[in-house]
Amino acid sequence: MKFDLVRDAIAGIRPIADEKLEAAVRLRLDSLTKPPGSLGRLEDLALRVALIQQKKSPAVERQRITVFCADHGVTVEGVSPCPSEVTRQMAANFVRGGAAISVLCRHLGIESVVVDAGVLGGPIEGTVNGKIAEGTANFCREPAMTRAQAEDAIALGFSFAGGADLLGVGEMGIGNTTTAAALLAAFTGADAANCVGRGTGIDDAGLARKIEAVRRAIALHRPDSRDAIGVLAAVGGFEIGAMAGYILGAAAAQTPVVLDGFIACSAALVARSLCPAALDYVIFAHRSAERGHARMLEELGADPLFDLGMRLGEGTGAALGMQLVESAVLLYRNMATFAEAGVAGASE
Repeated sequence: MKFDLVRDAIAGIRPIADEKLEAAVRLRLDSLTKPPGSLGRLEDLALRVALIQQKKSPAVERQRITVFCADHGVTVEGVSPCPSEVTRQMAANFVRGGAAISVLCRHLGIESVVVDAGVLGGPIEGTVNGKIAEGTANFCREPAMTRAQAEDAIALGFSFAGGADLLGVGEMGIGNTTTAAALLAAFTGADAANCVGRGTGIDDAGLARKIEAVRRAIALHRPDSRDAIGVLAAVGGFEIGAMAGYILGAAAAQTPVVLDGFIACSAALVARSLCPAALDYVIFAHRSAERGHARMLEELGADPLFDLGMRLGEGTGAALGMQLVESAVLLYRNMATFAEAGVAGASE
């Protein structure tokens, strides 16, 4: 898919607000055999899905998580305790079914797709080959990618969004917490020290290298926060660009998309810059333990569904969030009303 087609498609994305539909959904919610509002945020979730799908009776039967994988040139700066080879090894582990996201998808009945957006080396058996290049460049010394590659990454993700009632997205890429922190700094102007966390468990010296790497990159490229493609090209990652495209594609298809944690939310910063209305279609699963995530969520105006101290990535938080969305919709669709159940009114 060409980026021009993506640009044309996202021009048609609109906010989900619909007073008439919202009133109809709230009327049914309040007619169910429960005190009004007693299901709390589950009621809000059911309403959100109805507004996204533009249906009084929303459905989430077909569910899919797409995991985008790519390597990052900045790893040569010593920003991760893991070598880049782990990206490839984990992508293969996803396909074999041995990773945390694999276990959750099997258990929850979620289809999973693993996409190689830019992993070092040749094709990985069982993954979808969408490789833009073999990893990004080291953004401490040059742009992570060209503008054309940034556009290709977004178009790649866009092409995978659709064909399901509920979507989720995750990632794998050694070094990508550094990249996500750089995107946060670029879009918000925050200092690197407030954006960078320990990622896969780096020590104090490594943390200092990560902070310095982000500071150097921002000083070198001076990214313009109004130019989303330019920011992504300067300090982004192929899998992050793909996730941004996936968010935009979900919005264009009027499909709710559940985001994982810190890395996935950095993609939401890119998507928002390209199309602010796209965030109406996003459900933020959880608050990551990664240092910069709270700042990122604040910037996005997001109130995640839960906080379990997770920071794994892969889409694990998204899978759990999708279970909550499904539960909310099933309650809304399948609970009896007071009239159907022969119940006189709300209990105390």
